[in-house]
Amino acid sequence: MTKHFSMHRRELTLGLAALLAGPLARAQGALPRILVGFPAGGSVDTTARRVAEAWRGRMAESVLVEQKVGAGGRLAIAALKDAAPDGMTLLLSPSSMFTIYPHAYRKLAYKPESDVVPVGPLAHSTCGFGVGPMVPATVKTLAQFADWARANAQSAAYASPAAGAMPHFLGNQFERAAGIKLTHVPYRGAAPGMQDLMGGQIASGCFSIGDFLPHLASGRVRLLGVTDTRRSRFAPEVPTFEEQGFKGIEGVESYGLFLPAKAAPATVDRIADLVRAALRETAVVEGLAKLGFEPFSLSAPEYARRLAAERAQWGPIVKASGFSSDD
Repeated sequence: MTKHFSMHRRELTLGLAALLAGPLARAQGALPRILVGFPAGGSVDTTARRVAEAWRGRMAESVLVEQKVGAGGRLAIAALKDAAPDGMTLLLSPSSMFTIYPHAYRKLAYKPESDVVPVGPLAHSTCGFGVGPMVPATVKTLAQFADWARANAQSAAYASPAAGAMPHFLGNQFERAAGIKLTHVPYRGAAPGMQDLMGGQIASGCFSIGDFLPHLASGRVRLLGVTDTRRSRFAPEVPTFEEQGFKGIEGVESYGLFLPAKAAPATVDRIADLVRAALRETAVVEGLAKLGFEPFSLSAPEYARRLAAERAQWGPIVKASGFSSDD
């Protein structure tokens, strides 16, 4: 009897060991991943890849960048929300997902205050409003574009990287301030929108300034205004909206890293240290500059407070636009 029981216990132990070995082995071999809600080749994806490279050897042997494209970037947040809070899954996201989307989408599948933890920003960037070859070369200012839009109502439209994103509402603010009608055409990321702008399929677009920079020298697109309170060092010849008489049209997007809500404070601190280390890497800083991004650092609590303040600021702007969605 004792011998039979001993053999049974040994078989049970071996069985449990075999059952647990698979997940344990997978966990030991797992690599950290940075989720991105926008297509490959765009500014968010490129930034994530710079960070992943900087963290290689510091955080793990390799760091993966994983696209979760769809629903204007919201699929990536849903994936983060469902991930284990062990620091192995992060999200790199523009701030508008947490400051503007809560006002724009009635059935948002996440709560920015409680479903994610901000770790800290990497960079911030102003937005720009530009035109392509559909608009005559004589149009060089925002006021001149407004005149063109009045005379060409059928063609007067602007592209943005996503419905509910910051450029969407900056374009709408300009439309209302100028007293014109512009049809908003949201794209799945900036890259396809810029393609159509350069190809003459759409008249104008509002995007991060970095999306315009590679194309300015060729003249295929012309940047008419930037949405910061001061001119961008990346395009110092381009005046702000305020300089051109359009006051209150301001938008600077930050790009930050986030963890699942239940991440321990020690995990947040560890990732925050890695963020600061990445911002000391020359390759990262130079890579950010190519995208029109300025390095930008805050502690996790400071970033959380900044996002909350911006969320309050964007509420009336979204409401005035009349946009809301059940998607």
